[in-house]
Amino acid sequence: MALASWILADDPRVNEISVPVNGHRMYCLTTGNGPSLLLLHGLLGSAHAWYPCLSRLGQDSFVYAVDSFGIGRSDRVPGLDASLRAHADRMATFLDEVGIGRADIMGTSHGGAVAMMLAARHPERVRSLLLHAPANPFSLLGDPMVHFYRTPLGRWFANQVPNLPEKLQELALGRMYGNSKLVRQEALERYMSSLRVPGTVQHVLNILDSWFEDMRELGASLEKLRDVPTLLMWGTRDRAVSLESGRQLEKVLPRAEMVILPGVGHLPHDEAPIAFSDVANAFLRKIDRSEAAHGPQLVRSTL
Repeated sequence: MALASWILADDPRVNEISVPVNGHRMYCLTTGNGPSLLLLHGLLGSAHAWYPCLSRLGQDSFVYAVDSFGIGRSDRVPGLDASLRAHADRMATFLDEVGIGRADIMGTSHGGAVAMMLAARHPERVRSLLLHAPANPFSLLGDPMVHFYRTPLGRWFANQVPNLPEKLQELALGRMYGNSKLVRQEALERYMSSLRVPGTVQHVLNILDSWFEDMRELGASLEKLRDVPTLLMWGTRDRAVSLESGRQLEKVLPRAEMVILPGVGHLPHDEAPIAFSDVANAFLRKIDRSEAAHGPQLVRSTL
């Protein structure tokens, strides 16, 4: 078991670990007891974006909330392949390193697309999928933004975002909420602190460079997910990934069930963590998790 180390986070029930993946350090938060549940953050998120719901999700699961390379506290890797398939393959390697054969995979936004690609490319590793507004080939809402950030002006602007006045940052994050008044200072800081680390913005831009090719490949891979128990969660006020695209996903995934979160935007794990976690836990209690490996017992050490 290749767990480098762990330390106590702000919540004593949540551990921080550093896992070697392909020769680089991948950061992860862990908590809970039970079958393994892997959490994959969105495009601008990080492991800490899950913080408001970690303990509740850990009631029935051993939770791993991972920072992808190039994000949060994980290594910035020069020349990293930022494609969807490469992200998925790295998550399979992460599962190898922590000694997990199969896991339930939860992903939000871009992380949801990674989760679906992981299930398509490594079906033996995925017990079920819990997808909140996953980026998908049926949603066109984000296409103008992707096109913009692929232009020279867009790339320049992206590099200014971490240093914009806080009020503008707050307004931008507020658009991702169903109710912008629910944006908290600590949530804003979680997103901005990651973006300020050198290399993060470039990594996000690299993801956008292959976005349309990735969505085409994902669309062609959906057939491979027909037998995977899948939970789809969508907020009625999601401005990033359309609810209608979720209904289309539900039609092509026979084992999918949809849960609508009234009044919620694109970040329910921040905006409505209790409702979000309860929906996820209820789904997990309904499926057979008997073959899912339980999380390892960590031995205390220092970084």
